[in-house]
Amino acid sequence: MRKLNFIGIIPARYASTRFPGKPLAMLGGKPVIEHVWAQVSSVLEHVVVATDDERISDAVSHFGGRAIMTDSCHHSGTDRCYEAYVKNGGAEDVIINIQGDEPFVSPEQIREIMKCFDDDSTDIATLAKPLNPDEGNSRLLSPNVVKVVMDTRNNAMYFSRSVIPFIRNAEVEQWPLRHQYYTHLGMYAYRAKVLEQITHLPQSPLELAESLEQLRWLENGMRIKVGISTHETIGIDTPEDLIKAEEYLRSLKNM
Repeated sequence: MRKLNFIGIIPARYASTRFPGKPLAMLGGKPVIEHVWAQVSSVLEHVVVATDDERISDAVSHFGGRAIMTDSCHHSGTDRCYEAYVKNGGAEDVIINIQGDEPFVSPEQIREIMKCFDDDSTDIATLAKPLNPDEGNSRLLSPNVVKVVMDTRNNAMYFSRSVIPFIRNAEVEQWPLRHQYYTHLGMYAYRAKVLEQITHLPQSPLELAESLEQLRWLENGMRIKVGISTHETIGIDTPEDLIKAEEYLRSLKNM
């Protein structure tokens, strides 16, 4: 069997309602986007940043990375990934979409999502993390934490902001003790032909209901393989998140 070729694409926009310019925010003396780049490049030979802003492109070039300018009108990082993939030559078999605001993305997570394509039937891959019952119910019940259920082969059956599954004949507080829940981690990988198909699909009813793009793919019959990771990613959505990230980075250096 021919070995698959992978490329990591990091979508990075300058505009952000809650934190404009966050890819260029300084974390430990380096831009956030440089931290992401370094983590991804430790695993993948081919990595590009897909951006719509010259400032981000210049910053990436400054630290020795490769940036590709993309249209500013894309509605999702998925669309931006595909444009960057085509402009980069479109030679790789699988595209891994890594969030540009997660400076601590783990190399193990990237390897785990790559392993999902050992299964020839995998169209798309993503990651999930087992919910620790000690975390209590706050994460389980939060609509901001997406949950996923899988079949016996680790193919996604459904993603939801609601708690799935519902545990009958048990108090809500007991649910994490009665069932192993999984929370979704927002990294995706796609076979090249599948990514092209995705960009032409109209929004679906379930996607519009839950505001989850991956439901469009399931509704159109695509198979999403779910890799299991014990690493939690730390996203930076607000200036307050950046402060927490600085604290976390200092704790890593003191270990």
